[in-house]
Amino acid sequence: MKAGLLCVWAAATALWPFGGLNTFAHLPYEKCLTNADETFDIGVIGVPFDTAVTYRPGARFGPRAIRSASARQTSLRGFNARAGINPYENWAKVIDCADIPVTPMDNKLALEQMTQGYKDLLKHKPEFTKNGTSIPRLVSLGGDHSIVLPALRAYNQAYGPITVIHFDAHLDTWLPDKYPSTWGAHDFTHGSMFHMAYKEGLLAEGSCVHAGLRTRLSGVDWSDYEEDEKQGFARIASDDMMTKGVDGIVSQIYDRVPKDAPVYISVDIDVIDPGLAPGTGTPEVGGWLTRELIQLIRGLSELNIIGADIVEVSPAYDHAETTALAGAQVAYELITSMVQGGIPTINKNNKKMAANKKKDE
Repeated sequence: MKAGLLCVWAAATALWPFGGLNTFAHLPYEKCLTNADETFDIGVIGVPFDTAVTYRPGARFGPRAIRSASARQTSLRGFNARAGINPYENWAKVIDCADIPVTPMDNKLALEQMTQGYKDLLKHKPEFTKNGTSIPRLVSLGGDHSIVLPALRAYNQAYGPITVIHFDAHLDTWLPDKYPSTWGAHDFTHGSMFHMAYKEGLLAEGSCVHAGLRTRLSGVDWSDYEEDEKQGFARIASDDMMTKGVDGIVSQIYDRVPKDAPVYISVDIDVIDPGLAPGTGTPEVGGWLTRELIQLIRGLSELNIIGADIVEVSPAYDHAETTALAGAQVAYELITSMVQGGIPTINKNNKKMAANKKKDE
């Protein structure tokens, strides 16, 4: 009888979405930062940091909320009909890599912690390699949008300049002095991190894209857009969905991104209309439908996606978990596209990558 019960318990552990530990999609859990020998092809990583926000806080609770909202995603019911694969039961080893420990007391220290955390995670060996040069991919759960800066620092060290596809209501290329009371370390905010990335040479020239914009601008002129253009971004407005549609926007992005360029997709959940995703720190009315965002991400599956994030989910402002559910679905679609695309392409001739690797060693 006891042996029979053991068989029943063993068979039942993964059957129900409301059971088990709170990992993303019930994936195997590993503290990757303390186990350097753990191999993975795609790692889901939480980054519970939100002290670089300029309006409503709370995104530090985003990773936990998105993981909880992913409870109905399991390997048993993970088949993606649009892609024809189950990303959790395919060639790639996909795991939950826990969180990067981040202090909420000191942004300068937090930036160092996140930067080192990302660099250490990308040193892990993948299960599958291409010519012995592959690097694992990360899907980050934020956290406010500033977490993209340390991520890009790490990816730039591995790949060289990165093409960013940035889904957001806001530019996030603002000069730090556009904010009140800016001073020193306050340069690092969730609205200035792409400016910092540009100044550090992390971004690919002429191929980065904003999509979903509908923000108000500073002052009385177009200086925000002029500065944004200097930093190499093209802009797609939220209103463009009405005239171009999903297919038109997808085509516009493909026309701008070079083939096989390393692409990082950054999704600020406020790109979705706050009527559908109210749980965010800087809501802007007039956004896209969740369905439209998902269709756009699906349309970009042929890009060489090396990493991604879903940020600015602040569950305290959402009574029904809809924002976190949107974030979990976006993460699922991004993981699907990564698996569908196979092992990421690395440009061996990138001298910057080779030099940085040698220096790091």
